[in-house]
Amino acid sequence: MEETKRRIFMQYVLLLLIGCFASQLYASSDVKFYESFDEKFEGRWIVSEKEEYTGVWKHAKSEGHDDYGLLVTEKARKHAIVKELDELADPKDGTVVLQYETRLQNGLECGGAYLKYLRPQEAGWIAKAFDNESPYTIMFGPDKCGATNKVHFILKHKNPKSGEYIEHHLKYPPSVPSDKLTHVYTAILKPDNELRILIDGEEKKKGNFLSAEDFEPPLVPAKTIPDPDDKKPEDWDERAKIPDPDAKKPDDWDEDDAVKPEGWLDDEPEEVDDPEAAKPEDWDDEEDGEWEAPKIDNPKCESAPGCGEWKRPTKRNPAYKGKWHAPLIDNPSYKGIWKPQEIPNPDYFELEKPDYEPIAAIGIEIWTMQDGILFDNILIASDEKVAESYRETKWKPKFEVEKEKQKAEEQAADLSDGLKGFQKKVFDNLYKIADVPFLSDHKPKILDLLEKAEKQANLTIGILISIVVVIFSVLLKLIFGGKKPAKTEEIEKTDVAEASNTEEVTEEKEENNEDTTAVPRRRSTRRDN
Repeated sequence: MEETKRRIFMQYVLLLLIGCFASQLYASSDVKFYESFDEKFEGRWIVSEKEEYTGVWKHAKSEGHDDYGLLVTEKARKHAIVKELDELADPKDGTVVLQYETRLQNGLECGGAYLKYLRPQEAGWIAKAFDNESPYTIMFGPDKCGATNKVHFILKHKNPKSGEYIEHHLKYPPSVPSDKLTHVYTAILKPDNELRILIDGEEKKKGNFLSAEDFEPPLVPAKTIPDPDDKKPEDWDERAKIPDPDAKKPDDWDEDDAVKPEGWLDDEPEEVDDPEAAKPEDWDDEEDGEWEAPKIDNPKCESAPGCGEWKRPTKRNPAYKGKWHAPLIDNPSYKGIWKPQEIPNPDYFELEKPDYEPIAAIGIEIWTMQDGILFDNILIASDEKVAESYRETKWKPKFEVEKEKQKAEEQAADLSDGLKGFQKKVFDNLYKIADVPFLSDHKPKILDLLEKAEKQANLTIGILISIVVVIFSVLLKLIFGGKKPAKTEEIEKTDVAEASNTEEVTEEKEENNEDTTAVPRRRSTRRDN
Protein backbone atom coordinates (compact mmCIF):
# COMPACT_ATOMS: atom_id res chain seq x y z
CA MET A 1 0.00 0.00 0.00
CA GLU A 2 2.80 2.39 0.97
CA GLU A 3 4.66 1.49 -2.22
CA THR A 4 1.60 2.33 -4.32
CA LYS A 5 1.21 5.73 -2.60
CA ARG A 6 4.90 6.46 -3.14
CA ARG A 7 4.63 5.57 -6.83
CA ILE A 8 1.55 7.81 -7.28
CA PHE A 9 3.29 10.67 -5.48
CA MET A 10 6.39 10.35 -7.67
CA GLN A 11 4.26 10.34 -10.79
CA TYR A 12 2.50 13.50 -9.58
CA VAL A 13 5.82 15.23 -8.90
CA LEU A 14 7.13 14.16 -12.32
CA LEU A 15 4.04 15.54 -14.07
CA LEU A 16 4.37 18.77 -12.10
CA LEU A 17 8.01 19.15 -13.15
CA ILE A 18 7.14 18.42 -16.77
CA GLY A 19 4.37 21.04 -16.61
CA CYS A 20 6.70 23.65 -15.12
CA PHE A 21 9.36 22.87 -17.72
CA ALA A 22 6.81 23.09 -20.51
CA SER A 23 5.44 26.40 -19.22
CA GLN A 24 8.97 27.82 -18.95
CA LEU A 25 9.73 26.59 -22.46
CA TYR A 26 6.50 28.13 -23.72
CA ALA A 27 7.20 31.39 -21.96
CA SER A 28 10.76 31.57 -23.27
CA SER A 29 9.50 30.95 -26.79
CA ASP A 30 7.28 34.02 -26.42
CA VAL A 31 10.26 36.22 -25.60
CA LYS A 32 11.83 37.46 -28.84
CA PHE A 33 14.32 39.76 -27.14
CA TYR A 34 15.15 40.77 -23.59
CA GLU A 35 17.85 43.06 -22.19
CA SER A 36 18.19 43.48 -18.41
CA PHE A 37 21.56 45.29 -18.45
CA ASP A 38 22.66 43.11 -15.54
CA GLU A 39 25.90 42.70 -17.46
CA LYS A 40 27.94 45.51 -19.02
CA PHE A 41 26.69 46.58 -22.44
CA GLU A 42 30.12 46.94 -24.06
CA GLY A 43 30.63 44.34 -26.78
CA ARG A 44 26.90 43.68 -27.08
CA TRP A 45 25.55 47.14 -27.82
CA ILE A 46 27.30 49.29 -30.42
CA VAL A 47 27.81 53.01 -29.83
CA SER A 48 27.46 55.14 -32.96
CA GLU A 49 30.73 56.53 -34.29
CA LYS A 50 29.07 59.36 -36.16
CA GLU A 51 30.76 62.67 -35.36
CA GLU A 52 27.72 64.48 -33.94
CA TYR A 53 26.93 61.74 -31.38
CA THR A 54 29.26 62.74 -28.57
CA GLY A 55 27.09 61.70 -25.62
CA VAL A 56 28.60 59.04 -23.36
CA TRP A 57 26.67 55.95 -22.23
CA LYS A 58 27.32 54.28 -18.88
CA HIS A 59 26.43 50.97 -17.24
CA ALA A 60 25.05 52.29 -13.92
CA LYS A 61 22.72 51.50 -11.04
CA SER A 62 19.33 53.11 -10.76
CA GLU A 63 19.37 55.56 -7.84
CA GLY A 64 18.41 53.74 -4.64
CA HIS A 65 18.57 50.26 -6.20
CA ASP A 66 21.10 47.54 -6.96
CA ASP A 67 19.51 47.13 -10.39
CA TYR A 68 21.62 48.24 -13.37
CA GLY A 69 20.55 50.04 -16.53
CA LEU A 70 21.87 51.99 -19.51
CA LEU A 71 22.46 55.60 -18.45
CA VAL A 72 22.61 58.88 -20.38
CA THR A 73 25.44 60.72 -18.61
CA GLU A 74 25.75 64.09 -20.36
CA LYS A 75 23.50 67.09 -20.89
CA ALA A 76 22.93 68.84 -24.23
CA ARG A 77 24.42 66.00 -26.25
CA LYS A 78 23.29 63.64 -28.98
CA HIS A 79 23.41 59.99 -27.93
CA ALA A 80 23.12 56.95 -30.20
CA ILE A 81 23.53 53.24 -29.46
CA VAL A 82 22.12 50.11 -31.11
CA LYS A 83 21.69 46.38 -30.45
CA GLU A 84 21.08 43.87 -33.23
CA LEU A 85 18.60 41.09 -32.50
CA ASP A 86 19.66 37.45 -32.80
CA GLU A 87 16.50 36.77 -34.79
CA LEU A 88 13.96 38.99 -36.51
CA ALA A 89 10.74 39.97 -34.76
CA ASP A 90 8.02 40.26 -37.40
CA PRO A 91 4.69 41.90 -36.43
CA LYS A 92 3.08 40.09 -39.38
CA ASP A 93 3.40 36.82 -37.47
CA GLY A 94 0.88 37.77 -34.77
CA THR A 95 0.78 39.74 -31.55
CA VAL A 96 3.89 41.79 -30.79
CA VAL A 97 4.51 43.45 -27.44
CA LEU A 98 7.14 46.18 -27.15
CA GLN A 99 8.02 47.09 -23.58
CA TYR A 100 10.79 48.88 -21.69
CA GLU A 101 11.48 50.89 -18.56
CA THR A 102 12.89 54.37 -18.31
CA ARG A 103 13.60 56.58 -15.33
CA LEU A 104 14.08 60.34 -15.69
CA GLN A 105 16.27 60.69 -12.60
CA ASN A 106 16.84 64.42 -13.16
CA GLY A 107 13.49 65.10 -14.79
CA LEU A 108 12.94 65.88 -18.47
CA GLU A 109 12.53 69.47 -19.67
CA CYS A 110 13.63 69.05 -23.26
CA GLY A 111 14.62 65.74 -24.81
CA GLY A 112 13.56 62.26 -25.77
CA ALA A 113 13.63 58.87 -24.06
CA TYR A 114 12.19 56.73 -26.87
CA LEU A 115 13.35 53.61 -28.70
CA LYS A 116 13.60 52.93 -32.42
CA TYR A 117 12.83 49.45 -33.72
CA LEU A 118 14.98 49.22 -36.84
CA ARG A 119 14.54 47.45 -40.14
CA PRO A 120 17.15 44.94 -41.38
CA GLN A 121 20.46 46.42 -42.49
CA GLU A 122 19.62 45.58 -46.10
CA ALA A 123 17.48 48.73 -45.85
CA GLY A 124 20.70 50.73 -45.91
CA TRP A 125 22.31 51.26 -42.52
CA ILE A 126 25.17 49.93 -40.40
CA ALA A 127 25.45 49.82 -36.63
CA LYS A 128 28.58 51.99 -36.31
CA ALA A 129 26.94 54.69 -38.40
CA PHE A 130 23.55 54.55 -36.64
CA ASP A 131 21.89 57.98 -36.72
CA ASN A 132 18.51 59.69 -37.09
CA GLU A 133 18.33 58.70 -40.76
CA SER A 134 18.65 54.96 -40.06
CA PRO A 135 15.41 53.31 -41.31
CA TYR A 136 13.08 52.14 -38.57
CA THR A 137 9.74 50.36 -38.44
CA ILE A 138 8.42 51.75 -35.14
CA MET A 139 9.43 54.60 -32.85
CA PHE A 140 7.97 54.40 -29.36
CA GLY A 141 8.43 56.26 -26.08
CA PRO A 142 8.48 59.59 -24.22
CA ASP A 143 9.35 62.91 -25.88
CA LYS A 144 9.07 66.29 -24.18
CA CYS A 145 10.16 69.81 -25.13
CA GLY A 146 8.24 73.08 -25.08
CA ALA A 147 4.65 72.42 -26.16
CA THR A 148 5.51 68.78 -26.99
CA ASN A 149 4.67 66.32 -24.23
CA LYS A 150 3.75 62.91 -25.56
CA VAL A 151 4.51 59.21 -25.59
CA HIS A 152 5.25 58.75 -29.28
CA PHE A 153 4.06 55.88 -31.37
CA ILE A 154 5.11 56.25 -35.00
CA LEU A 155 4.74 53.56 -37.65
CA LYS A 156 6.89 53.97 -40.73
CA HIS A 157 4.85 52.28 -43.45
CA LYS A 158 5.53 51.68 -47.12
CA ASN A 159 2.97 53.01 -49.58
CA PRO A 160 2.34 50.08 -51.96
CA LYS A 161 1.62 52.44 -54.87
CA SER A 162 4.43 54.94 -54.59
CA GLY A 163 6.95 52.75 -52.74
CA GLU A 164 7.61 55.68 -50.37
CA TYR A 165 7.99 55.13 -46.61
CA ILE A 166 5.71 57.48 -44.68
CA GLU A 167 5.65 58.25 -40.94
CA HIS A 168 2.19 57.70 -39.46
CA HIS A 169 1.80 59.31 -36.02
CA LEU A 170 -0.65 58.11 -33.39
CA LYS A 171 -3.16 60.90 -32.73
CA TYR A 172 -3.68 62.22 -29.20
CA PRO A 173 -1.00 60.09 -27.52
CA PRO A 174 -0.72 60.01 -23.70
CA SER A 175 1.45 62.49 -21.82
CA VAL A 176 4.79 61.72 -20.17
CA PRO A 177 4.67 61.23 -16.36
CA SER A 178 6.23 64.31 -14.74
CA ASP A 179 7.96 62.66 -11.76
CA LYS A 180 11.40 61.03 -11.39
CA LEU A 181 10.19 57.49 -10.78
CA THR A 182 10.78 54.40 -12.93
CA HIS A 183 7.97 53.92 -15.45
CA VAL A 184 7.31 51.06 -17.84
CA TYR A 185 5.95 51.72 -21.33
CA THR A 186 4.13 49.02 -23.29
CA ALA A 187 2.83 48.94 -26.88
CA ILE A 188 0.67 45.95 -27.88
CA LEU A 189 0.17 45.34 -31.62
CA LYS A 190 -2.65 42.84 -32.27
CA PRO A 191 -3.38 40.82 -35.45
CA ASP A 192 -6.80 42.53 -35.74
CA ASN A 193 -5.01 45.90 -36.30
CA GLU A 194 -5.63 47.04 -32.73
CA LEU A 195 -2.99 49.09 -30.91
CA ARG A 196 -2.90 49.59 -27.14
CA ILE A 197 -0.52 51.87 -25.25
CA LEU A 198 0.05 51.14 -21.55
CA ILE A 199 1.97 53.14 -18.94
CA ASP A 200 2.78 51.20 -15.77
CA GLY A 201 0.39 48.49 -16.92
CA GLU A 202 -2.56 50.88 -17.23
CA GLU A 203 -4.12 51.42 -20.65
CA LYS A 204 -3.74 55.06 -21.70
CA LYS A 205 -4.60 54.88 -25.42
CA LYS A 206 -6.35 52.48 -27.77
CA GLY A 207 -6.56 52.76 -31.53
CA ASN A 208 -6.76 50.99 -34.85
CA PHE A 209 -3.97 51.12 -37.42
CA LEU A 210 -6.41 51.47 -40.32
CA SER A 211 -8.56 54.19 -38.77
CA ALA A 212 -8.15 57.75 -40.04
CA GLU A 213 -9.32 58.85 -36.57
CA ASP A 214 -6.26 57.31 -34.90
CA PHE A 215 -3.32 58.02 -37.23
CA GLU A 216 -2.09 61.10 -39.05
CA PRO A 217 -1.73 60.77 -41.96
CA PRO A 218 -3.98 57.71 -42.20
CA LEU A 219 -2.41 54.49 -43.48
CA VAL A 220 -5.22 54.09 -46.01
CA PRO A 221 -5.54 57.20 -48.21
CA ALA A 222 -8.91 58.83 -48.94
CA LYS A 223 -10.78 57.41 -51.93
CA THR A 224 -11.25 60.87 -53.41
CA ILE A 225 -9.28 64.09 -53.39
CA PRO A 226 -10.08 67.71 -54.40
CA ASP A 227 -9.50 68.25 -58.11
CA PRO A 228 -6.32 70.39 -58.32
CA ASP A 229 -7.41 71.75 -61.73
CA ASP A 230 -10.88 72.85 -60.66
CA LYS A 231 -11.34 76.64 -60.44
CA LYS A 232 -14.03 78.73 -58.74
CA PRO A 233 -16.42 80.38 -61.29
CA GLU A 234 -16.21 84.17 -61.41
CA ASP A 235 -19.94 84.59 -60.66
CA TRP A 236 -19.84 82.29 -57.65
CA ASP A 237 -21.34 84.23 -54.71
CA GLU A 238 -20.10 83.11 -51.26
CA ARG A 239 -21.83 85.92 -49.33
CA ALA A 240 -24.48 84.41 -47.06
CA LYS A 241 -25.83 87.87 -46.14
CA ILE A 242 -25.99 91.12 -48.12
CA PRO A 243 -27.11 94.70 -47.29
CA ASP A 244 -30.83 95.21 -47.94
CA PRO A 245 -30.94 97.18 -51.21
CA ASP A 246 -34.37 98.61 -50.33
CA ALA A 247 -33.38 99.98 -46.92
CA LYS A 248 -33.17 103.79 -46.57
CA LYS A 249 -31.41 105.90 -43.98
CA PRO A 250 -33.91 107.65 -41.68
CA ASP A 251 -34.18 111.41 -42.14
CA ASP A 252 -33.30 112.08 -38.49
CA TRP A 253 -30.22 109.89 -38.58
CA ASP A 254 -27.25 112.05 -37.64
CA GLU A 255 -23.99 110.52 -38.77
CA ASP A 256 -22.25 113.81 -39.41
CA ASP A 257 -19.04 114.43 -37.59
CA ALA A 258 -16.93 117.58 -37.62
CA VAL A 259 -15.30 118.16 -41.01
CA LYS A 260 -12.61 120.57 -42.10
CA PRO A 261 -14.11 123.85 -43.37
CA GLU A 262 -13.81 124.48 -47.06
CA GLY A 263 -11.00 126.90 -47.89
CA TRP A 264 -8.85 125.95 -44.90
CA LEU A 265 -5.21 126.88 -45.67
CA ASP A 266 -3.25 123.82 -44.58
CA ASP A 267 0.10 125.04 -45.88
CA GLU A 268 -0.09 128.53 -44.41
CA PRO A 269 1.36 129.15 -40.91
CA GLU A 270 -0.68 131.12 -38.42
CA GLU A 271 2.21 133.56 -37.91
CA VAL A 272 4.82 134.96 -40.31
CA ASP A 273 7.90 137.17 -40.00
CA ASP A 274 7.09 140.90 -39.88
CA PRO A 275 8.14 142.14 -43.38
CA GLU A 276 8.68 145.67 -42.09
CA ALA A 277 11.04 144.68 -39.29
CA ALA A 278 14.76 145.40 -39.78
CA LYS A 279 17.83 144.20 -37.97
CA PRO A 280 19.19 146.91 -35.61
CA GLU A 281 22.49 148.49 -36.71
CA ASP A 282 24.16 147.80 -33.34
CA TRP A 283 23.15 144.06 -33.36
CA ASP A 284 26.27 141.90 -32.83
CA ASP A 285 25.66 138.28 -33.95
CA GLU A 286 28.61 137.00 -31.92
CA GLU A 287 27.36 138.59 -28.70
CA ASP A 288 23.59 138.77 -29.29
CA GLY A 289 23.11 135.63 -31.41
CA GLU A 290 21.41 135.24 -34.75
CA TRP A 291 18.78 137.95 -35.28
CA GLU A 292 15.22 136.82 -35.96
CA ALA A 293 12.41 139.05 -37.17
CA PRO A 294 9.40 139.40 -34.84
CA LYS A 295 6.24 137.43 -35.75
CA ILE A 296 2.90 138.86 -36.80
CA ASP A 297 -0.46 137.25 -37.65
CA ASN A 298 -0.51 135.81 -41.14
CA PRO A 299 -2.66 138.26 -43.19
CA LYS A 300 -3.77 135.42 -45.50
CA CYS A 301 -5.55 133.73 -42.59
CA GLU A 302 -7.79 136.75 -42.02
CA SER A 303 -9.86 136.00 -45.10
CA ALA A 304 -9.81 132.17 -44.71
CA PRO A 305 -11.56 129.85 -42.20
CA GLY A 306 -8.18 129.03 -40.74
CA CYS A 307 -4.51 128.15 -41.32
CA GLY A 308 -2.09 125.35 -40.46
CA GLU A 309 -2.97 121.79 -39.49
CA TRP A 310 -6.72 121.32 -39.00
CA LYS A 311 -7.67 119.34 -35.92
CA ARG A 312 -11.07 117.85 -35.26
CA PRO A 313 -12.72 119.56 -32.28
CA THR A 314 -13.10 117.33 -29.22
CA LYS A 315 -16.68 118.33 -28.37
CA ARG A 316 -18.99 115.33 -28.62
CA ASN A 317 -22.06 115.44 -30.90
CA PRO A 318 -25.00 114.40 -28.67
CA ALA A 319 -27.10 113.41 -31.70
CA TYR A 320 -24.36 111.32 -33.34
CA LYS A 321 -25.53 107.74 -34.06
CA GLY A 322 -22.56 106.49 -36.02
CA LYS A 323 -22.34 105.55 -39.65
CA TRP A 324 -25.59 104.21 -41.01
CA HIS A 325 -25.53 100.78 -42.62
CA ALA A 326 -28.34 98.95 -44.31
CA PRO A 327 -29.51 95.84 -42.40
CA LEU A 328 -28.33 92.47 -43.74
CA ILE A 329 -30.70 90.05 -45.42
CA ASP A 330 -30.28 86.55 -46.83
CA ASN A 331 -28.44 86.63 -50.14
CA PRO A 332 -30.76 85.15 -52.81
CA SER A 333 -27.69 84.41 -54.98
CA TYR A 334 -25.76 82.63 -52.21
CA LYS A 335 -24.30 79.31 -53.40
CA GLY A 336 -22.24 78.35 -50.33
CA ILE A 337 -18.47 78.25 -49.82
CA TRP A 338 -16.91 77.00 -53.00
CA LYS A 339 -14.89 73.80 -52.93
CA PRO A 340 -13.23 72.03 -55.82
CA GLN A 341 -15.00 68.92 -56.96
CA GLU A 342 -13.79 65.54 -55.75
CA ILE A 343 -12.04 63.14 -58.10
CA PRO A 344 -10.78 59.58 -57.56
CA ASN A 345 -7.48 59.52 -55.65
CA PRO A 346 -4.83 58.05 -57.95
CA ASP A 347 -2.81 56.98 -54.87
CA TYR A 348 -5.68 55.20 -53.15
CA PHE A 349 -5.25 51.59 -52.12
CA GLU A 350 -7.10 49.18 -49.88
CA LEU A 351 -5.40 47.48 -46.96
CA GLU A 352 -6.51 44.65 -44.72
CA LYS A 353 -3.45 44.81 -42.46
CA PRO A 354 -0.45 47.09 -42.20
CA ASP A 355 2.51 45.88 -44.22
CA TYR A 356 4.91 45.83 -41.27
CA GLU A 357 8.63 45.63 -41.83
CA PRO A 358 10.46 43.12 -39.59
CA ILE A 359 12.37 44.39 -36.56
CA ALA A 360 16.07 43.56 -36.77
CA ALA A 361 17.58 45.84 -34.11
CA ILE A 362 16.74 48.20 -31.25
CA GLY A 363 18.32 51.63 -31.21
CA ILE A 364 18.29 54.62 -28.87
CA GLU A 365 18.96 57.82 -30.81
CA ILE A 366 18.11 60.92 -28.79
CA TRP A 367 19.06 64.53 -28.18
CA THR A 368 18.42 65.73 -24.65
CA MET A 369 19.14 68.69 -22.37
CA GLN A 370 19.01 66.43 -19.28
CA ASP A 371 21.31 63.69 -18.10
CA GLY A 372 20.32 60.87 -15.75
CA ILE A 373 17.95 59.09 -18.18
CA LEU A 374 18.11 55.37 -17.41
CA PHE A 375 16.87 52.61 -19.75
CA ASP A 376 16.21 49.08 -18.48
CA ASN A 377 14.40 45.78 -19.10
CA ILE A 378 13.84 46.12 -22.84
CA LEU A 379 11.48 43.39 -24.02
CA ILE A 380 9.98 42.15 -27.27
CA ALA A 381 7.43 39.37 -26.77
CA SER A 382 4.58 37.69 -28.59
CA ASP A 383 2.31 37.37 -25.54
CA GLU A 384 1.09 40.29 -23.43
CA LYS A 385 0.91 38.03 -20.37
CA VAL A 386 4.68 37.60 -20.60
CA ALA A 387 5.08 41.38 -20.62
CA GLU A 388 2.76 41.58 -17.62
CA SER A 389 4.86 39.08 -15.68
CA TYR A 390 8.00 41.14 -16.40
CA ARG A 391 6.24 44.25 -15.12
CA GLU A 392 5.26 42.47 -11.91
CA THR A 393 8.69 40.97 -11.20
CA LYS A 394 11.09 43.56 -12.66
CA TRP A 395 9.41 46.96 -12.56
CA LYS A 396 6.81 46.95 -9.78
CA PRO A 397 9.13 46.23 -6.79
CA LYS A 398 11.36 49.16 -7.79
CA PHE A 399 8.42 51.45 -8.40
CA GLU A 400 6.86 50.69 -5.00
CA VAL A 401 10.13 51.50 -3.19
CA GLU A 402 10.53 54.76 -5.11
CA LYS A 403 6.90 55.71 -4.52
CA GLU A 404 7.18 55.17 -0.75
CA LYS A 405 10.39 57.20 -0.66
CA GLN A 406 8.78 60.02 -2.62
CA LYS A 407 5.76 59.97 -0.29
CA ALA A 408 8.02 60.18 2.79
CA GLU A 409 9.97 63.09 1.27
CA GLU A 410 6.75 64.95 0.44
CA GLN A 411 5.42 64.42 3.98
CA ALA A 412 8.71 65.64 5.47
CA ALA A 413 8.63 68.71 3.23
CA ASP A 414 5.01 69.41 4.20
CA LEU A 415 5.89 69.05 7.90
CA SER A 416 8.89 71.35 7.53
CA ASP A 417 6.79 73.93 5.71
CA GLY A 418 4.11 73.63 8.39
CA LEU A 419 6.61 74.18 11.23
CA LYS A 420 8.14 77.14 9.45
CA GLY A 421 4.68 78.59 8.91
CA PHE A 422 3.77 78.10 12.61
CA GLN A 423 7.07 79.62 13.73
CA LYS A 424 6.48 82.62 11.49
CA LYS A 425 3.01 83.19 12.95
CA VAL A 426 4.41 83.01 16.50
CA PHE A 427 7.09 85.61 15.80
CA ASP A 428 4.67 87.85 13.87
CA ASN A 429 2.42 87.95 16.95
CA LEU A 430 5.36 88.56 19.30
CA TYR A 431 6.48 91.51 17.20
CA LYS A 432 2.94 92.89 17.47
CA ILE A 433 3.01 92.43 21.25
CA ALA A 434 6.25 94.44 21.37
CA ASP A 435 4.27 97.39 20.00
CA VAL A 436 1.82 97.39 22.93
CA PRO A 437 2.09 100.81 24.65
CA PHE A 438 2.72 99.58 28.23
CA LEU A 439 5.82 97.68 26.95
CA SER A 440 7.31 100.75 25.30
CA ASP A 441 10.11 101.03 27.89
CA HIS A 442 11.18 97.47 27.17
CA LYS A 443 10.56 97.42 23.39
CA PRO A 444 14.23 97.78 22.24
CA LYS A 445 15.28 94.85 24.45
CA ILE A 446 12.33 92.69 23.34
CA LEU A 447 13.02 93.37 19.64
CA ASP A 448 16.69 92.55 20.10
CA LEU A 449 15.82 89.24 21.78
CA LEU A 450 13.28 88.37 19.07
CA GLU A 451 15.80 88.96 16.28
CA LYS A 452 18.31 86.70 18.03
CA ALA A 453 15.67 84.01 18.58
CA GLU A 454 14.75 83.99 14.87
CA LYS A 455 18.37 83.67 13.77
CA GLN A 456 19.50 81.10 16.38
CA ALA A 457 17.09 78.21 16.73
CA ASN A 458 19.02 76.67 19.64
CA LEU A 459 18.37 79.81 21.77
CA THR A 460 14.76 80.35 20.78
CA ILE A 461 13.09 78.70 23.80
CA GLY A 462 15.32 80.40 26.39
CA ILE A 463 14.88 83.81 24.81
CA LEU A 464 11.12 83.42 24.51
CA ILE A 465 10.95 82.56 28.23
CA SER A 466 12.92 85.73 29.00
CA ILE A 467 10.45 87.79 26.96
CA VAL A 468 7.50 86.20 28.81
CA VAL A 469 9.16 87.04 32.14
CA VAL A 470 9.52 90.69 31.10
CA ILE A 471 5.88 90.92 29.94
CA PHE A 472 4.62 89.14 33.07
CA SER A 473 6.60 91.50 35.32
CA VAL A 474 5.16 94.56 33.62
CA LEU A 475 1.64 93.15 33.93
CA LEU A 476 2.15 92.58 37.67
CA LYS A 477 3.31 96.16 38.06
CA LEU A 478 0.19 97.40 36.25
CA ILE A 479 -2.16 95.21 38.30
CA PHE A 480 -0.77 95.91 41.79
CA GLY A 481 0.50 99.42 41.05
CA GLY A 482 3.25 101.31 42.87
CA LYS A 483 6.93 100.88 42.61
CA LYS A 484 8.25 97.41 43.29
CA PRO A 485 10.87 96.87 45.95
CA ALA A 486 14.37 97.35 44.67
CA LYS A 487 15.28 93.73 45.27
CA THR A 488 12.44 92.46 43.08
CA GLU A 489 13.46 94.78 40.27
CA GLU A 490 17.01 93.51 40.65
CA ILE A 491 15.76 89.95 40.32
CA GLU A 492 13.92 90.78 37.05
CA LYS A 493 16.92 92.62 35.68
CA THR A 494 19.12 89.70 36.72
CA ASP A 495 16.76 87.26 34.87
CA VAL A 496 16.98 89.19 31.60
CA ALA A 497 20.68 89.93 31.96
CA GLU A 498 21.56 86.32 32.71
CA ALA A 499 19.43 85.09 29.80
CA SER A 500 21.38 87.47 27.61
CA ASN A 501 24.67 86.28 29.19
CA THR A 502 23.63 82.70 28.53
CA GLU A 503 23.14 83.59 24.84
CA GLU A 504 26.59 85.19 24.68
CA VAL A 505 28.26 82.20 26.37
CA THR A 506 26.49 79.79 23.99
CA GLU A 507 27.44 81.89 20.97
CA GLU A 508 31.06 82.07 22.19
CA LYS A 509 31.12 78.30 22.64
CA GLU A 510 29.80 77.73 19.12
CA GLU A 511 32.26 80.18 17.57
CA ASN A 512 35.43 79.14 19.46
CA ASN A 513 34.49 75.47 20.13
CA GLU A 514 35.65 75.99 23.74
CA ASP A 515 34.98 73.34 26.39
CA THR A 516 32.90 75.44 28.77
CA THR A 517 31.85 73.00 31.45
CA ALA A 518 29.48 75.18 33.45
CA VAL A 519 27.66 78.47 33.52
CA PRO A 520 27.64 80.31 36.89
CA ARG A 521 24.41 79.57 38.70
CA ARG A 522 22.17 82.43 39.78
CA ARG A 523 21.99 83.02 43.51
CA SER A 524 18.47 83.04 44.87
CA THR A 525 17.51 86.26 46.57
CA ARG A 526 15.16 85.95 49.51
CA ARG A 527 12.94 88.81 50.52
CA ASP A 528 12.13 89.20 54.21
CA ASN A 529 8.59 89.94 55.09
